[in-house]
Amino acid sequence: MITPAFVQTMAAYNAEMNRRWFAAAARLTDAERKQDRGAFWSSLHGTLNHILWADRMWMSRFAGWDKPALVQKDSATLHADFADLAAARSDIDARIVAWAPAVTQPWLDEEMTWFSGGTGREMRKPRALLVTHMFNHQTHHRGQAHDLLFAMGQDTGATDLAFVLG
Repeated sequence: MITPAFVQTMAAYNAEMNRRWFAAAARLTDAERKQDRGAFWSSLHGTLNHILWADRMWMSRFAGWDKPALVQKDSATLHADFADLAAARSDIDARIVAWAPAVTQPWLDEEMTWFSGGTGREMRKPRALLVTHMFNHQTHHRGQAHDLLFAMGQDTGATDLAFVLG
């Protein structure tokens, strides 16, 4: 399904896109970032928090990192302060980029078993599918964040993978 090279590419792409999103979000006021705009996670701030929460949750499963103390339904409140959220995002992105070269094809080909709080049951899936899901989840919710940023007059530049890397 995927290769270690794909993991490295997606780690670099997501780190760059998160850098751009947070730079654009930093140009807004705290009230603008936190205003309920009818997004799935309410606000831009809530959406960015949820993405970080999910990355931390998946990396706790993939690499033994500390998992977030909050449950998914509270993930939009992970960091109340934008500066703390931005610092945590930068740190996690650097850690994911550093983790990616250690991913091997045999590791990706194995199945992983974990307890899903979202489903309330034990799950078993191929790691390749789960790593793909983590990166796809980031992209999905960043698309929502992009729409919110655009509506608030913020330009993030090119967003397509082929134009961001390479």
